[in-house]
Amino acid sequence: MKHILTSLILLVCLSVSAQITLVDNGKPASRIVVTDGTPVNQQAALLLQDFIQRISGAKLSIVTSTKHQSGDVIIGGHTDRAGEDGFLLKCHDNHMHIQSGGDKGAIYGVVTLLEQYLDVDYLTYETVHFPHLETITLPEIDRAETPAFRYRQTQSYGTEDPIYKMWFRLEEPNEMFIDNLWVHTFNRILPSDRFGKEHPEYYSFINGERRPGANSQWCLSNPAVFDAVVVQLDSIFAAHPDMKMISVSQSDGNGTQCSCPECRAIDEYEGSPSGNFIRFLNKLAEHYPDKEFSTLHYLFTMNPPKHTKPLPNVNIMLCDIDCKREVPLTDNATGQYFMKALEGWSKISNNIFVWDYGINFDNTVSPFPNFHILQKNIQTFKEHNVTMHFSQVNGIKGGDFSEMRAYMLGKLMWNPYLDADSLMTHFMDQYYGKASPYIYQYNKLMEGALLSSGIDLWIYDSPISHKNGMLNKHLIKRYNELFDKAEEAVANDPERLYHVRQSRLTLQYSELEIARTEPDGNKDQVVKLLELFDQRTREYGVKTLNERNNKPADYCQLYKKRFLPQEVKSKALGATVTYSSKPDLKYQPISDKALTDGLYGGTTYVESWVGWEGRDASFVLDLGEEKQFTRIETDFLHQLGAWILLPKGGQYKTSKDGQNWEDFGSFAFEEDRELTVKFVPGRSEVSTPATARYIKVDVQTLGLCPNWHYGVGHPAWFFLDEVEVY
Repeated sequence: MKHILTSLILLVCLSVSAQITLVDNGKPASRIVVTDGTPVNQQAALLLQDFIQRISGAKLSIVTSTKHQSGDVIIGGHTDRAGEDGFLLKCHDNHMHIQSGGDKGAIYGVVTLLEQYLDVDYLTYETVHFPHLETITLPEIDRAETPAFRYRQTQSYGTEDPIYKMWFRLEEPNEMFIDNLWVHTFNRILPSDRFGKEHPEYYSFINGERRPGANSQWCLSNPAVFDAVVVQLDSIFAAHPDMKMISVSQSDGNGTQCSCPECRAIDEYEGSPSGNFIRFLNKLAEHYPDKEFSTLHYLFTMNPPKHTKPLPNVNIMLCDIDCKREVPLTDNATGQYFMKALEGWSKISNNIFVWDYGINFDNTVSPFPNFHILQKNIQTFKEHNVTMHFSQVNGIKGGDFSEMRAYMLGKLMWNPYLDADSLMTHFMDQYYGKASPYIYQYNKLMEGALLSSGIDLWIYDSPISHKNGMLNKHLIKRYNELFDKAEEAVANDPERLYHVRQSRLTLQYSELEIARTEPDGNKDQVVKLLELFDQRTREYGVKTLNERNNKPADYCQLYKKRFLPQEVKSKALGATVTYSSKPDLKYQPISDKALTDGLYGGTTYVESWVGWEGRDASFVLDLGEEKQFTRIETDFLHQLGAWILLPKGGQYKTSKDGQNWEDFGSFAFEEDRELTVKFVPGRSEVSTPATARYIKVDVQTLGLCPNWHYGVGHPAWFFLDEVEVY
């Protein structure tokens, strides 16, 4: 861990008379007394001892005792002035008391003491600022705090460091949920490979048949399912007697609920599939009154039931996955749809967990200027009976302001009413130093550009979606000017220069992505930028570019082969395309050019790709004149998370007149269950050159998503862009 040690000697106590002295001229003047040996209190004591020693060089002794001396820091005891994870700090009559409202309160009390009274600044797990002091005193203190949410989680990579995790008062699912059963648990509780063959009736009836599989839902109206689940839960609870909370929640996927007559009747009566789920969870909650059951409600189960109310020990985990992010949830149509659901749930439950999404999953290393909505959304959650909060920000190294995002979210989940802009500027001043004003300008300029563009910000966005908005060429030029000034300002400060350059990666990635859509751009400049991006992502340890674990090194290598202009051009470049089986409606506006424009789609299906849902594709390319060739290939997208699967295969035919056709060849795809996004060619090649003007392409759909996939029983998509002829 890197420590930036400030040389400034700070006067910690501004009061006229200090209550106690912890360190006097570099010598211990106090003890840390733990009133009992609980792990939380011991950890709190060790944390305080550690930082006192970092600040002063003096190591305070830790003793376990119920007897106190003047000047002791006493950790232990319960306070009624704070709730779960809360604490009381009381420095009075020559003693410093740190008492807990429950759970980790003592640890968080120590964190607050160090942060607010001893000027320790924990920014990231690699960046900690604290003063050098020979004498440490504490003023009179009487401070009680309770967090806004009883559970707080982000996905910051900083949580790898246990001190960082404690400092930002964060928790992980394995601490709260039995056996880490916290989302999408149906298949863990009733594994389909064990129960599916013998009991297909346990699983969803979709499109005419039962579909047991790793991502299938349960037939919740079937009493035998409840009995089978109870048997499984009995074993799980017996193995974890000291834990209380478990998730019994839907498999991933949308619209995959059971549609048997019994389940469908309940859905219709309740006005939402959530009613069937809540009925089932209520039965479990009644059967195990000493346990707490969390259950996901998102996509098809997001809206609350009309009639059934969840019992107090049923926790509603509500997810806002489909909402746009350029404005608060209260301010656009997608957010308002979610808000209607949240308001409905808050009328029937005081036990709500909100899973919020705050970053671009398809392009995590790209700009995502949503800092202006973080606080407002968290305040909204707090004001609607939300007691648990997970802000999923995919906080990878190299992501858009990952460190600052995690810093602000940690603070705001504890107290949503802090000043968010002050949190931002404080972080920037400490983390970027003299570069801070330029980074702040960059952030605010992009925020304004997003809002004025009228373009949505989405968690499956592409930088290309914003090339005429917040990432237009004039703004990118200005952004780079600001980063140039930022780098210049800290040129003699290696650590902060590192921070600036790491934060610049998202802009550089955006430039690369936009450049591949502009074939007339400066190739030498793009190559130079690509080499720099490759170098920096390796140097800074950036492991992935998106949720699907596509690595930066692979991206850079593929970019050279796929996106940079090649010496040999496809003979289908600019060919006219005529469809006999058109793509889905939303992809038709680009379909006349997208297959032969020489521009390849990226990892996000929202640009360049043309898609068909559950249908075959058929179209003809007119090359404009007869040409000779030996190879035809079509570029397909593999992106399982978006229900985009490779088709079964396809066939190519050729013709000189568009009337009489000859077989050229075919291709077929093996099933691929890897989550990594891929570009897969459907290729056919002959040894003797064919001569033709027209090429017919027929692609056979997979049909329905297989039982192992999230979209079990529903139509699978396939997407393609370029058809190439060589």
